[in-house]
Amino acid sequence: MSNSSSPIRQFLLLAFADTRELQLLHFCLFLGIYLAVFLGNGLIIITIACDHRLHTPMYFFLLNLSVLDLGCISTTVPKAMANSLWDTRAISYTGCVAQLFFFLFLIITEYYLLTVMAYDRYVAICHPLHYRTLLGSRACVHMAAAAWAGGFLHAVLHTANIFSLPLCKGNAVDQFFCEIPQILKLSCSDDYLRVIGVIVVSLCLGFGCFVFIVVSYVQIFRAVLRIPSQQGRHKAFSMCIPHLAVVSIFISTSMFAYLKPPSLSSIFVDVTPCNDDTT
Repeated sequence: MSNSSSPIRQFLLLAFADTRELQLLHFCLFLGIYLAVFLGNGLIIITIACDHRLHTPMYFFLLNLSVLDLGCISTTVPKAMANSLWDTRAISYTGCVAQLFFFLFLIITEYYLLTVMAYDRYVAICHPLHYRTLLGSRACVHMAAAAWAGGFLHAVLHTANIFSLPLCKGNAVDQFFCEIPQILKLSCSDDYLRVIGVIVVSLCLGFGCFVFIVVSYVQIFRAVLRIPSQQGRHKAFSMCIPHLAVVSIFISTSMFAYLKPPSLSSIFVDVTPCNDDTT
């Protein structure tokens, strides 16, 4: 049945299991993960906010990153937990729009912030004498605000473009939260020009950030290798490894999630078609 005659009132998210026991197990696992992330990032935020010795550019950006991590996991996991607990797959149309918007907003902002943090590490190691000048409190606030504003703008453009398309291929979302590729699968429109345009611009900006991070770390490693003492090189590397690890995990997981072959996706995900009468 097509949904072209009536608007979609709700979507059906991916169910993790069919049996009640496995649903409760998924709820407990997600609850444990959520509490661990919440407590970990909460402690980071409280520690940085309360300790004046940590009021430096690096920890200021780290505080922003922790807030984004909390927001990102709070956008998707609680709804998945609730669905597993109450044995349902439904999410309202408005809830799906909000979930997609906030997920894009937070994840894109996090990527921009990681790019800013690469610049912070570059200045700290390659131009330490100018660190306070180039990364004063006002400059840090401006760069963080630019990252948040860029993420917000991209989220608005993507969300508006995606949900402006007519959706007439059912209401089953092939994921446990609302995301762009799965919503596009439900569209019956051939007019993807605006959506593709926004995605291409976003990919170009994302690639530009990636190139900036790579170039920054090439310069950092060249500067570190010129440090005469082994202790100095070790200290410089220790300043970069945590950020480099986070960037690597962020990019690798994103590439695996969105660039993996369709055949690989079908191994892990198998969604039973739903009846459109639930819309």
